[in-house]
Amino acid sequence: MRRSELVIICYFVYTSFLALLLPVSGPGAAIAVALNLTVIAAYSLLIYAGSHADYEALAVLRDWFPPLLVLMAYREMGWFAPRAHTYALERKWIVWDRVMLRDWGVHRAIEALGPFLPAILEIAYSLVYAIPYFALAMLYVYNAPRRAEKFLLILVIGALLSYAQFPFWPSEPPRLAFPGEDAPGFDTVFRRFNWFLLSGYSIHTSVFPSAHVSSAFSAAFGMMRALPEKPWVGRFLLAMAALIATATVYGRYHYMVDAAAGFAISVVALGAGLLLDRSPRP
Repeated sequence: MRRSELVIICYFVYTSFLALLLPVSGPGAAIAVALNLTVIAAYSLLIYAGSHADYEALAVLRDWFPPLLVLMAYREMGWFAPRAHTYALERKWIVWDRVMLRDWGVHRAIEALGPFLPAILEIAYSLVYAIPYFALAMLYVYNAPRRAEKFLLILVIGALLSYAQFPFWPSEPPRLAFPGEDAPGFDTVFRRFNWFLLSGYSIHTSVFPSAHVSSAFSAAFGMMRALPEKPWVGRFLLAMAALIATATVYGRYHYMVDAAAGFAISVVALGAGLLLDRSPRP
């Protein structure tokens, strides 16, 4: 079993215990646990088949399947959304946003050239879910699929470490908690597209820490680790991560503290990935 696969399985075990200990607003504790156990069993079967059968297709599937499970892990966090938000955390976090966006002039600087930069930020924000698959594709293009584990380990730690904290920081994004306040001055088609996605697929458990930011930076760090001979890939993803972090705050999808915490988690993920990668396998 790869270490990234072990991290994913441990995460679904963790959420199963959470479903038994915390109120579940979705399918109910028993169904949540049963669903998680089914996912663990099916994934374990794939891992077993991929490690004991000489089929290249199974090895490829093991590389490309984890990002899908990470997305499923995000959706599951919606089970732990509170019945109502008190906005206690949000009222503290918004203070820092007002300082940065208004007093420091970040909002005006982003819109100084008209809708161009706001559109770029919204495009970057919408591409966060495509980043893992782009990174894996680059590993295959450069004939380095065996290094996928180096990338995936850092990616899944960065994403799942953010998700794991959601139930303990109940909060709503500033676009909902403070509607219209410091909103972007340009309503581009890309922003409308993001709002369309969020209206149907976002959860209302927490926005802290920002999994968009932690996932994006973890992907960049993971590619720098997995494909050092092609530095443009890691640098491109690092630039994308910086745009995504900016977009989360400017677009009012997250608070500044969410983005900062997400970046911190990606650094932790990098350190954990390096430590696990260098430690002897059991």
